[in-house]
Amino acid sequence: MITHADIIRIGEGAIDIKVTTEKDMHVLQWRRHMLFDEILLDGKRQQISKGLFNRENIYGLVFGRDDDGNGGQRVIFTIDGRHDWSDYTTLGFSIARGIRLEASDRVILAYGSLDPQQFERPQTFLDATRKALGMRWGN
Repeated sequence: MITHADIIRIGEGAIDIKVTTEKDMHVLQWRRHMLFDEILLDGKRQQISKGLFNRENIYGLVFGRDDDGNGGQRVIFTIDGRHDWSDYTTLGFSIARGIRLEASDRVILAYGSLDPQQFERPQTFLDATRKALGMRWGN
């Protein structure tokens, strides 16, 4: 069972996440290439999404299954890889806007546009201004 996950790096065409289970530590990676995206777990390709536009952004993974392929914890890994139209450089095409890793009972990791705090309405005008300017607000 996954105990927690931490973002190690978010960069141009790359995301690295440290996933800690009860026994082991794993590195979950997302890589964007010109014609495909790939998901790697401990350096081994797990899934691939091909296409010039509209690539898959929801992936299913299983952590901790045995050698026969039985058991384990199923998780959903979601990436928001849409273009950021407020970024006028080429980096807007390749840096992911949001990440979400969730199990059936809880959200393990949420960041950016896939974080539930992004959808919370600000309570005051000051909070709305901070959110619009990209300043940290809330908890």
